[in-house]
Amino acid sequence: MGLLEDLQNRSGNQCELCGATEDLKVYEVPPVSIGGLDGSLLACSTCLGQIENPDTVDSNHWRCLNDSMWSEQDAVKVVAWRMLNRLKTEGWPQDLLDMMYLEDEVLAWAKATGEGQDAADMVVHRDSNGVVLENGDNVVIIKDLKVKGSSMVAKQGTAVRRISLDRENAEYIEGKVDGQQIVILTKYVKKL
Repeated sequence: MGLLEDLQNRSGNQCELCGATEDLKVYEVPPVSIGGLDGSLLACSTCLGQIENPDTVDSNHWRCLNDSMWSEQDAVKVVAWRMLNRLKTEGWPQDLLDMMYLEDEVLAWAKATGEGQDAADMVVHRDSNGVVLENGDNVVIIKDLKVKGSSMVAKQGTAVRRISLDRENAEYIEGKVDGQQIVILTKYVKKL
């Protein structure tokens, strides 16, 4: 069975956020380091559109989170937490957030995209050209880099796939070069 069929079985063939039964798609909850059944949910096009485009959010649509935030699935709880944080200025989402409990690792996953943080507190990673970097992006190294603690040199022009960001320091990203996980300074990479 594929991921879509597994999610349809788990959800009873309905959106795991609002309960809609039309136009359902798989949504991998970012950052997609988990992926698969545990890192995904089944969502309708209305929910997906509003998750991916914050400017189109209809706060009344998300009153469905009153039920879905109690899901047993971590991916559903993470999206519910993120959407409630996005809407908390409405008043009622803050009440739901106050009731919601997430295990430490699930809460860390929910916070991994920076949702729920004030803009001033967010760490923004930028490449050498000032382009914003996100978890999972692909970059290319623009200068030969000596890797500390080894004899390895990361060559200019080397592509680094599916980077991960250091949430505490805007200058650091991590990625695999020649099969080895290394830390790279953002000023030495360019987004692909």
